[in-house]
Amino acid sequence: MTTAKNEHIVSSYEEELTLLAQMISEMGGMVEAAVTDATQALLKLDHPLAQATIARDKMIDEMQRRIDEKAVSMIARRQPMAADLRMIITSIHVANDLERVGDMAKQVSRRSLQIEGLSLAPKFYNGVKHMTTLILHQLQAALDAYAERNSAAAVAVCNSDDEIDALHTSLFRELLTYMMEDPRNITQCTHLLFCAKSLERVGDHATNIAEAAYYLDTGKHLSSAVEDLHRTQVKV
Repeated sequence: MTTAKNEHIVSSYEEELTLLAQMISEMGGMVEAAVTDATQALLKLDHPLAQATIARDKMIDEMQRRIDEKAVSMIARRQPMAADLRMIITSIHVANDLERVGDMAKQVSRRSLQIEGLSLAPKFYNGVKHMTTLILHQLQAALDAYAERNSAAAVAVCNSDDEIDALHTSLFRELLTYMMEDPRNITQCTHLLFCAKSLERVGDHATNIAEAAYYLDTGKHLSSAVEDLHRTQVKV
């Protein structure tokens, strides 16, 4: 009897691969919630929410450790090949990027604890909200591309990073304006500059996850040449 392409003779092996994918998905949900809460804590200066977000980062770190241990154990016991090996190896990389996203959320939360009573123009707050919406969409799209092994969707995620970078630059310039207008804003705005940079870095990690999804689907690395080609084709 011929075995189907994605079937495994040992059912427990298939169950382990499924569990590993589920762990990545669960960790993705955890970091998305962390980014959302960290941003809310920043915009509303909600210190209890910031402290809770910081405390929950330990759960994200623990999930990464579990994924790493599971992946290493599977490599040692199952000696996977081809697509299975790519899936297990990329899970380690994706978990690392998700852990770094959790760190970015923790840093935003810590910075928000240092900010008190700062009143800026609505344009800034709307910009932060818009940037958060974009990075959460990008992160979810990257995780979906990874789960579905969709290389085309992975390329689209990489293309979308330009918009986040542009928005970060806009927020950076606006904060510098506030600092020049009133030196009393320098300390508070410096914290906000670091918060904006942390959010921008979330987009970079989402791009890394998308590149892992591309590799998982194609077995090839998303080279800068291919990326530039698709950027030209997709950009409106």
